[in-house]
Amino acid sequence: MTHLPDLPDLPNIDPARLDLPAAGALTPPTTLTHAPRILLLYGSLRERSFSRLLVEEAARILQHFGAEVRIFDPAGLPLAGSVPETHPKVVQLRDLCIWSEGQVWCSPERHGAMTAVFKNQIDWIPLEQGSVRPSQGKTLALMQVCGGSQSFNVVNNLRLLGRWMRMFTIPNQSSVPMAYKEFGDDDRMRPSSYYERVVDVMEELVKITLLMRGSSDYLTDRYSERSERAQRAIDRQIAQL
Repeated sequence: MTHLPDLPDLPNIDPARLDLPAAGALTPPTTLTHAPRILLLYGSLRERSFSRLLVEEAARILQHFGAEVRIFDPAGLPLAGSVPETHPKVVQLRDLCIWSEGQVWCSPERHGAMTAVFKNQIDWIPLEQGSVRPSQGKTLALMQVCGGSQSFNVVNNLRLLGRWMRMFTIPNQSSVPMAYKEFGDDDRMRPSSYYERVVDVMEELVKITLLMRGSSDYLTDRYSERSERAQRAIDRQIAQL
């Protein structure tokens, strides 16, 4: 076994910019008492969209758990990059993303991947918007609906996308096969193991959101970004000379 010194030599690190993780820093400076704010996105424009029906079912469960929920309607959202960012639907989506503390993403599977309707929504959400990062540090739960046998292509793809958006994706997920069989004429999901999994996913999302929401700034504070900020400050000082 390789022996490491008690105090490692780290010549490439600036100690002034290195934060030593501490459990006490995870305690929020103030107690958050408002309901967890959850944004739900779905990926179909069909009149009877099963991804929308599943999102609506999830929203009811989240409300039962005490969350405040908002569902974004993708109808009328232009193709990303085709209109200015001041378009009302774009502004609405970005404002909801900033408002949220956690999100639920649900898409049908089309040709083995998420739909263009769903991906277009994420493409409109920037990693940075001025000094704000709309999605960074937020919790995320993933679901998909299938027209045939059960598949996990979409949730796997969404998990990759959530990482790219710098979100904390919970381990649990839901995939509903033959979704047309799982909803009644009243558009409510029938009792089944698939419904129970949706309950599991929403329960886990609320718990993780409550655990993390007051500490997300600390959890996403990185050494490399502190170094970049320090270097920019030095560059500004030099420019003023």
